[in-house]
Amino acid sequence: MAVNEISRASVGLRSERGPVLLAVMLSIGLVAIDSTILATAVPAVVADLGGFSQFPWLFSIYLLAQAVTVPVYAKLADLVGRKPVMLVGIGLFLLGSLLCGLAWSMGALIAFRAVQGIGAGAVQPMSMTIVGDIYTLEERAKVQGYVASVWALSAVVGPTLGGVFTDYLSWRWIFFVNLPLGIAAFVALWRRFEERVERQRHTIDYAGSLLLTGGGILLLLALLEGGVRWSWDSATSVSLFAVAAVLLVGFVLAERRAPEPVLPIWVFRKRVLLSAMLASLVVGVLMMGLSSYIPLYAQSVLGHDALVSGLALAAMTLGWPIAASNSGRLYLTIGFRATMLIGSVIGFVGAALLLLIDTDSSIWLLAAPCFVMGLGFGLVASPSVIAAQSSVTWQHRGVATGSTMFARSVGSAVGVAVFGAIANGVVASRLGRGVPDLEHLTPDVLNPAIHAVFVASAVFALALLPVGLLMTRRISEPTAPPGSS
Repeated sequence: MAVNEISRASVGLRSERGPVLLAVMLSIGLVAIDSTILATAVPAVVADLGGFSQFPWLFSIYLLAQAVTVPVYAKLADLVGRKPVMLVGIGLFLLGSLLCGLAWSMGALIAFRAVQGIGAGAVQPMSMTIVGDIYTLEERAKVQGYVASVWALSAVVGPTLGGVFTDYLSWRWIFFVNLPLGIAAFVALWRRFEERVERQRHTIDYAGSLLLTGGGILLLLALLEGGVRWSWDSATSVSLFAVAAVLLVGFVLAERRAPEPVLPIWVFRKRVLLSAMLASLVVGVLMMGLSSYIPLYAQSVLGHDALVSGLALAAMTLGWPIAASNSGRLYLTIGFRATMLIGSVIGFVGAALLLLIDTDSSIWLLAAPCFVMGLGFGLVASPSVIAAQSSVTWQHRGVATGSTMFARSVGSAVGVAVFGAIANGVVASRLGRGVPDLEHLTPDVLNPAIHAVFVASAVFALALLPVGLLMTRRISEPTAPPGSS
């Protein structure tokens, strides 16, 4: 029996797959709701704590913490098993949620969002890895529909709850609501999921982890604060970019020498994994970058309340699972490459339609392009993760899944930072001074600033086409680790 088949059997025999899948769906719901619920509350958070120019950090620090920990968790999962890593991640996410709800300043909220992100770095990739462990390639196409239903439900529940809490209670409840859901997921996995993992002595790649974290933080700091706190051509800006580049290059060199690298270099040499990572990177840029500004545009430019503005964001996150749940039929029939190319075209069309929005548009005209983009993302992101999982054996499935999740988290963090830099730059140039708090920004200033973000999103969406061409048409599950005979 092949290695991956033995591993799947050892999990399947000791754990009933149905209860495990339900526990995984609860865990995915934990992160899925959090990815949409905060965006609708940004104006209320800024009004309460101040700092409009800092609000992109609420997303970026979370995504950065998630990004830099995903490879670490993914490697640990291949070494010690999925269950302990998943439980630690859920616990940290719940701690961060509690602290965020108690935050007394924007700085404190940003710091506690980092704690949330450290936990989320385990939850999403481990969920997808567990699904990859206990189901075959053909079964995953069906199970993907169940997983997608969680995102579909969260797409409606997240923005709706965010709007209700913001309009009628307090924005703090958008974090407290994570607690009961997370506790349920923790208990279900603790009781239902069992796995047999051979314990061995391993070496943790501390150097690679520190270099990746340091380089990522400095890069985001340079992107988010450049043109706001200091000019782009200032010594501070140049120094930050230079040091970030040195640290990230050092990370690559460290991974070449590490006995058990946190992000193995071979993942970049494997065509399927490279295509999956690039697809996840671009989708991450677009998804979270736009999620930060769509509700803001609906509230501050079109004049809707938080609850109604959440509908526009819900349209995007609803389109994704609808497409993802049907992507299995497509990639099993026409292949992974064709499926991703169809999604790339649909995503670009949605981004192009977003350019037609103006101050007289209705909320439905804003929601429609978001829904179309969500359909495109679902046909790109989901098949790419399945392709990555299916191209390696059990011993490397954590790293393969984690690498795609890492790329998406990096893209999300960079997207928020880049789009934030674009919006802040337009605001500063129109006002001839620094970026003021949100309550001092008029629709005449915010409209061109966010439209510049829409233009950037169309450019990024166009990049999905060559990424789709890189993917192979079909994939056969291997029976040996990469590079072995």
